[in-house]
Amino acid sequence: MRFIVLLLPLLGLVQAQDEDAFKKLLKQNTVKAEQLYQQKEYVKAAALLEQLRRDPNLARMEDERISVLYDLACNYSLAGEKQKAIEALRESVAAGWADADHMRQDSDLDNIRQEPEYKQIYAEAEARMKAQRAFWTSPALSTPYRDDLPEDEKIAGLSRLWSEAKYNFAFFDRLPGLDWDALYLTYIPKIRSTKSTLEYYQTLAEFYARLRDGHTGVNYPNEVGALLGYPAVTTRLIEGRVFIDAVHDPGLKEQGIFQGLEVIAVDGIAVKDYGKERVAPRIGSSTPQDLDVRTYEWSLLSGPKDTPVELTLIDATGNTLKRTLPRLTQDERAKFPRAPWKRFEFRMLSGGIAYVVLNTFGDDNVVKDFEAALPEIEKSNAIIFDIRANGGGSSNIGYAILAYLTDKPFLTSQWSTRDYRPSFRAWGQREKWYRGEPETFQPRGSHPYSKPVAVLTSARTGSAAEDFAVAFDSMKRGKIVGEPTGGSTGQPLFFPLPGGGSARVCTKHDRYPDGKEFMGVGVQPDIPVHPTIADFRAGRDTVLEAALHTLTAKP
Repeated sequence: MRFIVLLLPLLGLVQAQDEDAFKKLLKQNTVKAEQLYQQKEYVKAAALLEQLRRDPNLARMEDERISVLYDLACNYSLAGEKQKAIEALRESVAAGWADADHMRQDSDLDNIRQEPEYKQIYAEAEARMKAQRAFWTSPALSTPYRDDLPEDEKIAGLSRLWSEAKYNFAFFDRLPGLDWDALYLTYIPKIRSTKSTLEYYQTLAEFYARLRDGHTGVNYPNEVGALLGYPAVTTRLIEGRVFIDAVHDPGLKEQGIFQGLEVIAVDGIAVKDYGKERVAPRIGSSTPQDLDVRTYEWSLLSGPKDTPVELTLIDATGNTLKRTLPRLTQDERAKFPRAPWKRFEFRMLSGGIAYVVLNTFGDDNVVKDFEAALPEIEKSNAIIFDIRANGGGSSNIGYAILAYLTDKPFLTSQWSTRDYRPSFRAWGQREKWYRGEPETFQPRGSHPYSKPVAVLTSARTGSAAEDFAVAFDSMKRGKIVGEPTGGSTGQPLFFPLPGGGSARVCTKHDRYPDGKEFMGVGVQPDIPVHPTIADFRAGRDTVLEAALHTLTAKP
């Protein structure tokens, strides 16, 4: 007995060393298998994954095992090894894979999709997925829209918001003075006093705005959205002042409303006071610059569609005028002519500078657009990527573009999420966090673009576009020019609310690969440039000019 007791610590040490060695092998083989998969070397990729599958250490790593087995099934399917693909997929589903939606859409599995065994495996995954979704998103709280929801449903919706944040929100550490339970109690009578579903949702939005996060908020039902409107103008905040940025209704232009007019009051209230008191309380934001954009550019003039808004305006010479603008629905505003929005733009500037505008990462075609333009872009002397108006989408879209700028692997953000374990809480242990290592992205293309690069950012740069900026900054591939980004990315958890609306709460805290913070701060530019009022009125792009100067200046 004594001999065995003495050996136990030694056995534990040997096991830990064995697991550490396997983790290195796991990372090495999965990265190499991904490279072979991209090269369509499916048999070789499967061989590496099979090595992991046979290792007994994989059985102790549930998530990794599920992923390895699923990837193995994909490579076997693509290699024409149907039976092996079926076996690996069955094992993955048995281990816990339940993303039937992904299975249904994954073209890698097309070769086995008509096999009877596949259909049986898919049915099992689909049943598990539906059971999981039913538990977390019970139809009991997905009630239909009514002009004024019953009080019980209203309280249930508030309670859902409270509970989802209580257990999933990633940033309570940024709110040291907030007692979340006490705030919940103060909102119960507010919710009870609401007289319509519109007022109810506005109150819910105010409740979640107290979490001060750009990826946490409330989405109104379509029927509520239809009650709201916005004038046929857009506004822009420059040097702390609000200006008309664009006028879409020709009739407003005939009334003397044009780009460059300063908005000094809304409905007789000073514009900054109006934004602070009437708009900002319902807006979730992660930074002051993020809050300013959402308040004074995106939401300032929103209100009941049947209620016009009065603007007090002043021109560059000091002349003041008042105009009353109708609030229009989205469909009504869409009838006015305007320059079409483009997900991707490319043109060559003087000096052989390629100017690439990436307005979204919410469309896979952005990568295809870039790849189609790449032969011309490669002829340039430098590239400017403009992501100033990019609000995000899928981070992988941005990473795929960055992969053409290097001949070396690059790292994405490291991340963490709360690791809530009920028994640990019962034992009085502190809350733990699951730490996710930065993902490694491999270079793309046979001849990576090696010439100078600059990236333009602003407070409107958010989410996946910030992930792009973080990876670019970490690559040391060039300069970031402009203003700090919005400081809000992460993985939101979406869930339905009574009356047909929904909400989201941010569950993931991202950082630079080396741990540097940018959430709640913003990615900081290497060359800070702030647009001026004079340049705005003159139609000059101050930030773009600064980037051009940086790329063309002689050392």
